[in-house]
Amino acid sequence: MDGTKGLTTISTRLERIAALARQFPGSPLTTLSHHIDIEWLREAYRRTRKDGAPGIDGQSAKEYAADLEGNLQRLLERAKAGVYRAPPVRRTYIPKGTGERRPLGIPTFEDKVLQRAVAMVLETVYEQEFLDCSYGFRPGRSAHQALEAIQKTATRTAGGWAIEIDIRKYFDTIDHRQLQEVLRQRVRDGVIVRLIGKWLHAGVMEDGALRQSDAGTPQGGVISPLLANIYLHTVLDTWFERDVRPRMRGSTQLVRYADDAVVLFANEEDARRVMAVLPKRFAQYGLTLHSDKTRLVAFERPDRPSRNGGDGPANPGSLDFLGFTIHWRESPGGRWNVKLRTAKDRFRRTLTRLSAWCKAHRHAPLRDQQQALNQRLRGHYGYFDWPGNRERLWTLLRRVERAWWRWLSRRSQRARLSSEAMRRLLARYPLERPKRLRPA
Repeated sequence: MDGTKGLTTISTRLERIAALARQFPGSPLTTLSHHIDIEWLREAYRRTRKDGAPGIDGQSAKEYAADLEGNLQRLLERAKAGVYRAPPVRRTYIPKGTGERRPLGIPTFEDKVLQRAVAMVLETVYEQEFLDCSYGFRPGRSAHQALEAIQKTATRTAGGWAIEIDIRKYFDTIDHRQLQEVLRQRVRDGVIVRLIGKWLHAGVMEDGALRQSDAGTPQGGVISPLLANIYLHTVLDTWFERDVRPRMRGSTQLVRYADDAVVLFANEEDARRVMAVLPKRFAQYGLTLHSDKTRLVAFERPDRPSRNGGDGPANPGSLDFLGFTIHWRESPGGRWNVKLRTAKDRFRRTLTRLSAWCKAHRHAPLRDQQQALNQRLRGHYGYFDWPGNRERLWTLLRRVERAWWRWLSRRSQRARLSSEAMRRLLARYPLERPKRLRPA
């Protein structure tokens, strides 16, 4: 089939699913899996990354593509007949740059394709349900939009009080039974419900041993972020909108990105009441708030009388959200604005990781080192490019230049690299500088 025609057909069917979800809001949908056919799987295959490591079967994307049509047809038949067996994910570890290792789950390539196919259906249904306060892992939404929402709300209301919400090991502790109950409130298609159950119970293969659990989303799974979003949509978003907001005396705004959330309040009493009930609400769904990282913060604009009694600027707290510290700063003209800068822990982790890279690759050709470091710096700048954060970006660049100098100086025991020699080296192999920042 012509690729353009195929994409048009898929787009039409996605719109039909969306229309069905809008037509029956809040009602269980029972006829969805018939949309998943061979053409749907081709599109799921197209959307699946091809450069990932293989799962427990050792099969790469290139090997799977050698008989793509046959493989997709057999996958479709097994999924529809209910005989598809979700393979365990392969457990591996990657360094965190702090000496620790982060566990990573790697599904098989075929499993990724099928998860993508089901995720395409579920995402279309739940995009009609999700609220505006949710920004994580959603089409057309981003972390920067979540940050802008907080910045604009705090500026408009002159701040007030805020709750930072941090869920302890969220993706590892989602209760399977309760997640399936939440899903069945909206989706009761037998094929889709059965496949999700199989993925939840597939387990992890590590050192030849299979480990299974009654909690957590599929590690490394394409569908995991969506399932996690669906769960918190019920646990937090709809509860806050339906039960909490109507009971507040002042204005309030929830902003959530995946499992990170901030709630802004105009009224201190409102904030304290919600802070008291949050742990109980999450506990009902088997989740625990991190006691050290979930906190109530006074965040009113410093020149507000209610914060300082009219005796001069106060010292309001700051918020940490998505790698940024959100704080009040006075402009040269005397106006108070909400600004964002790279959070200290994120800055420290980035610098530690780049320094460790310089150490591990100090014997590589200088041109290769320069290109690799610039790629990493561009990635950092791309995310932390924010008005008011220029100083932090330049500080990182200077620290990375010093770390590079330090480890290049240790390539040889006989001759250390002088500061003048390093200046000449940086002139020949310059590191990426921060570009013009995003407009305010």
